[in-house]
Amino acid sequence: MRVYNTLTGRVEEFKPLKSGEVRMYVCGPTTYDYSHIGHARAYICFDVMRRWLEYRGYRVKLIVNITDIDDKVVRRAAELGKDPIELSRYYEKAYMQDMDALYVKRADLYPRVTEHIPDIIKAVEKLIEKGYAYATPKGNVYFAVRKFKEYGKLSKQSIEDIVAGARVEPGEDKRSPEDFALWKAAKPGEPSWPSPWGPGRPGWHIECSVMSMKYLGETLDIHGGGQDLIFPHHENEIAQSEALTGKPFSRYWVHNGLVTVKGQEMSKSLKNFTTIREALARYDPRAIRLFALSAHYRSPLEFSFSKLDEASRSLERLIVAARLLREAYQRAEPCRSLEELAAREENSRELLAAVEDARRGFEEAMDSDFNTPEAIAAVFKLVKAVFKLASQKGGVSSYAALKALELLEDFSKVMGIPLEELKPAGEELSRVVESILELREEARREKNWKLADSIREALRKAGVEVEDTPEGPRWRVRAAHSPTPQAT
Repeated sequence: MRVYNTLTGRVEEFKPLKSGEVRMYVCGPTTYDYSHIGHARAYICFDVMRRWLEYRGYRVKLIVNITDIDDKVVRRAAELGKDPIELSRYYEKAYMQDMDALYVKRADLYPRVTEHIPDIIKAVEKLIEKGYAYATPKGNVYFAVRKFKEYGKLSKQSIEDIVAGARVEPGEDKRSPEDFALWKAAKPGEPSWPSPWGPGRPGWHIECSVMSMKYLGETLDIHGGGQDLIFPHHENEIAQSEALTGKPFSRYWVHNGLVTVKGQEMSKSLKNFTTIREALARYDPRAIRLFALSAHYRSPLEFSFSKLDEASRSLERLIVAARLLREAYQRAEPCRSLEELAAREENSRELLAAVEDARRGFEEAMDSDFNTPEAIAAVFKLVKAVFKLASQKGGVSSYAALKALELLEDFSKVMGIPLEELKPAGEELSRVVESILELREEARREKNWKLADSIREALRKAGVEVEDTPEGPRWRVRAAHSPTPQAT
């Protein structure tokens, strides 16, 4: 396996610190609003990386943090007149629901900042003791960037370039404009925690260093996140982590490209975003995954609904190909003539050759820095062969169909795209679900959010996904996933 390492700027052979194990950390959401398609792309890409590592036999431990307190959370809570922690919990739950709907596998742990304040304070104290940080009379603590001689090695910037672009925000009392906050003194009306420097809360960057090292050790195998996090967030993580331990913080730094809209980054500040929930109201989540994986993870991905339409058509071809193969496997009718037998043998040899080519292309692409578009292209060559051979005289043998099914199943597991057909809900089921949703709407009108959420969760566990829209709730039945028959 080869992986592009942002730190070195090269594609390198992948070698984890401990043979057979991968310790992976991905920067998680700041829970102050609903997640958009740009966030979906990032978490789908890292989900597929994890799935591929597991396919290759690694035991993967994945940590995704929850930033449940920071400036964005505080500002949004103030705008809405809500308690910041309560607001954060609401959007954390929404994030989890969105990820579940997109078939993103749950991380091993989702540590929250607010549950690790003592750990963060200890780390900040140690940085002060070691001379890398300083407290101010106002109760702030800053990391002294110039004390860390390798600062800028991830983003490939010199200190001079960084200083030229740095500035001091109102209320900051740092010694140098490039220094960054480890601890922020409390402001009136904001959540705060006691510390040796007075009441306050953590700066943004320190949380990831503390929580990743607590659960994965002082050196990670993979640290992931969007390219927009390279500077300053990940640069700051490296500085404070390596200042604390004297060891490399992560062996591989992996960054996904951003989703763009008409060439501009999709972001909430530009108001050019589509939320995951809006997309799920219109498209099968598997089509959204195919779209997210249609470009190499390091490349930008241009968003449009026409591209989601295209992904939906591709998904349909995959599903139909899997159905044709299942039918061929189950049918296994005896040939009625030597001519039919010869045709079946020829078709089967052609299909098995297509399976071999597709598997080789799929695995080589994924081993080459998780190249999902090439992997998808390799499997679609097999899909093309399936459509061609399924309609030909004699069909294919059950063995050939099974080998093709096995490859599609491996593709399905790695890409997180179940290939079962969604069955339309029957009339009786529709009446039951609609009745339950009426109860949920009544609970929402009465602001009984706990009951409303529990009803939604119960429906989700029963395989019914509910999407709240301005026009009211929409729902769909989630496909049950059945495994491919195993060769005997």
